[in-house]
Amino acid sequence: MMICDFDVVKVNVLDDYRLYLQFSDGKAGELDIAKLVPFIGVFALLKDRAFFNAVTINPDIGTICWANGADLAPSYLYENLGM
Repeated sequence: MMICDFDVVKVNVLDDYRLYLQFSDGKAGELDIAKLVPFIGVFALLKDRAFFNAVTINPDIGTICWANGADLAPSYLYENLGM
């Protein structure tokens, strides 16, 4: 796994559990979250579209997160951008 020196600075919700992300180095693209994580455990609530759509950026950790504490490492998002 790569170490990421870049933070997520922008997130836009698209359709079908996809997000558009932009990183602090300018890299940007779409991610299909359904392909990256199973909707079980802490990610189970993401099946609810309203909950999924409430994604935010936590600037303290530089990544996307949800109200239940679910988040994904910025390095994981960065290396999977475009999926």
